Amino acid sequence: MGNAAARKELTKVLGFIASETLSDEDKTTMVADSIENFNTYVNPGWLQYRKSVSTNAAFIEWTDKDEFFYDIYGEEFIDCLGGFGIYTCGHRNPEILKYVLAQMNRQALHSQELVDPLRGYLAKVMSEITPGDLNTCFFTNGGAEAVEMALKLARIATGGRWVISTLNGFHGKSMGAVSVGGKSTYRTPYIPMVQQVQHVEYGNAEDVRKAVRNLVHVGEKVAAIILEPIQGEAGIIIPPAGYLKEVRAICDEYGVALIFDEIQTGIGRTGTMWRCEAEDVVPDIMTYGKAFGGGIMPITGIICRPHMWVQDLIDNPWLLGSPTFGGNPAACAAALATINFMLEHDIPKQAAEKGEYLMKGLLALQQKYPQVISDVRGTGLMIGVEFPKSEIGYEVAKGMFARRVMTAGTLINAKTIRFEPAATIPYESLDKVLERMDGALAEVAAALN
Repeated sequence: MGNAAARKELTKVLGFIASETLSDEDKTTMVADSIENFNTYVNPGWLQYRKSVSTNAAFIEWTDKDEFFYDIYGEEFIDCLGGFGIYTCGHRNPEILKYVLAQMNRQALHSQELVDPLRGYLAKVMSEITPGDLNTCFFTNGGAEAVEMALKLARIATGGRWVISTLNGFHGKSMGAVSVGGKSTYRTPYIPMVQQVQHVEYGNAEDVRKAVRNLVHVGEKVAAIILEPIQGEAGIIIPPAGYLKEVRAICDEYGVALIFDEIQTGIGRTGTMWRCEAEDVVPDIMTYGKAFGGGIMPITGIICRPHMWVQDLIDNPWLLGSPTFGGNPAACAAALATINFMLEHDIPKQAAEKGEYLMKGLLALQQKYPQVISDVRGTGLMIGVEFPKSEIGYEVAKGMFARRVMTAGTLINAKTIRFEPAATIPYESLDKVLERMDGALAEVAAALN
């Protein structure tokens, strides 16, 4: 191996990328290479892990559009997984893509020394479409990075050190983000973690109050409470009505920053542009991501209320962070085009209406197969279907995959599988999803009997 081998490999791969069509030989080569590369160089064990996708590891995504993606052989799949919420505006949306391509043809990245205008425009637009007086933005690349910035900002702004999080919550896997995560599966390998984090029961405001009150009583200062308005990775867990308002009141009483992690729930996914709007609650800091780049570019970030951007941050603009690619021109172009598309086509309303339609169909299937489906819950197009045990969920997900519908469980089990299709999906495709779900459930029900 060495440079000569690398050049040979590069010539082959770049040829695949540049080619409008692949020969049968190319496809066979790519399948074999991909399996070997993943098992050897990318993430050994990952292909065997994907129980909720298929027992066949040879499916390779290659193209996509609208509510579909296609494997290397042209097999069409209806995408109801949606990258766990990325494709709210569909795959490779042409009304978003055209602005990204235009920006790429002009400038992709920036010097980081001069003023890049799109970042400013995007921040201004975000201040207009977020609730209350949320105003100041900081752009990042991935969800965990946005959470890290939110936690750091809360500490700087409040002077506190403790963070209250929730059991089964998920906020990413960088060190700070996984420290406030609520599942031992992700945390145990890294203990001891970031200290001064306390976990409470999700949906129980009195548990939050008790945790803050006790810490204050013994002289500790709490910086933030962080939670998802709806828990996603936990299995689409919707808290009781009034919970978010009560937590807001607790934060106001004790001078604690309230962080809402809207990375998955926001950007129209749950039927409103932001889930906290449905509860009429304004956080001090809000994270966002997933669909923010229109399913085309990775971009995430935080937005905060004016009082959170304290003098220390004004005196030292790099104190919070300085991600090399955060808020780059190409990503900002994607986000600006995404917001425009969402407002022009009322994507939150589409998500609400189509989510109601899909939920109605899934609830009918629960009535038909009560021994297979335990529960159906969700709002907008963030829907979870729960089964008596993970093994049944895996079988249903595999049955859907065999019928060319992609869905999946959470990252560590399939007791609940998630349906998060594009809000642009036509009703005809939703009917196909329900029809194929019926077939998968019938197959699993027969096996159970």
